[in-house]
Amino acid sequence: MSAASLSLSAQPVLEVNDLRKHFAVAGGGPGRAAGLLRAVDGVSFSLARGETLSLVGESGCGKSTVAKTILRLLAPTSGQVVLAGRRIDDLTLSRLRPLRRRIQMVFQDPFSSLNPRMPVRDSIAEPIRNFRLARGRSDLEARLLRLMDRVGLPADALGRYPHEFSGGQRQRIGIARALAAEPDVIVCDEAVSALDVSVKAQIVNLLMDLQKDHGIALLFISHDLAVVEHMTHHVAVMYLGRIVETGSREALFETPRHPYTRALLSAVPVPEPAANRARIVLKGDVPSPIAPPAGCSFHTRCPSCIERCRTEEPPLTALPGGGAVACHLAGAEGAAHA
Repeated sequence: MSAASLSLSAQPVLEVNDLRKHFAVAGGGPGRAAGLLRAVDGVSFSLARGETLSLVGESGCGKSTVAKTILRLLAPTSGQVVLAGRRIDDLTLSRLRPLRRRIQMVFQDPFSSLNPRMPVRDSIAEPIRNFRLARGRSDLEARLLRLMDRVGLPADALGRYPHEFSGGQRQRIGIARALAAEPDVIVCDEAVSALDVSVKAQIVNLLMDLQKDHGIALLFISHDLAVVEHMTHHVAVMYLGRIVETGSREALFETPRHPYTRALLSAVPVPEPAANRARIVLKGDVPSPIAPPAGCSFHTRCPSCIERCRTEEPPLTALPGGGAVACHLAGAEGAAHA
């Protein structure tokens, strides 16, 4: 079954509303802030059970900060995070603790995300014990064996240490640890970017199988659009801390509306060289999130920029066929540039 054919629930399991995470930047003397770094600046989306939403964009656009803020690894500056109908962004850590079971994370680096002094058994058993999911020692052991089988690792791996495994095997252990908590949502923060191509494909297929079997919602954060196209249902494109375009996988990859999205997609390799898209090379660098440009944040690099883009920030506007785009040229004029 392809990702696009999976039937989605209408009720969101995760809702993010106008999420912001700003960091004070030191400078101008002791104890004085030079300004604010707007890492995440008004991000909103929802995620249904059994659905994959991919958050994409260049390095530094705020994708990982969104993930860490949703999980409260970072405290949000403002906005709301609603998990299974309950707002969690304003909970104290003690009240948040039992709800952490419902949203888990697979980290980017499989080498540093596991405790090198802890055997695999203890790493995977920790969430089971923390959330009191097992009924005694025999149930715990049965759960561990099922999890190892589910992620394609032998039972004897439970007694070994992280340094004895390859990168792909370590990432499987990280996935087993996330699954151990029986979550509703798994956040994958560049979970396959550090892996070889063949291993990457195995991990992506494993995540898709787990989603199909358990109805887990996936927030998949990546800069690898080829992987995203293979596994996602919906895509949200970020630039400089904001979402500039959203849409279904088919709509966004076939008819991207934002010039930044078109530039990203033009760099994705295709199987047939003759079918390569014309490469769109963006000029200049990404502006600093400490001092973002006025108007549209992309206008300093946009090949289609008009005067209005320099002074007026475009809102994220719903499109007739679904999705949304933040671009003054997204109407008939925008279509002409596609």
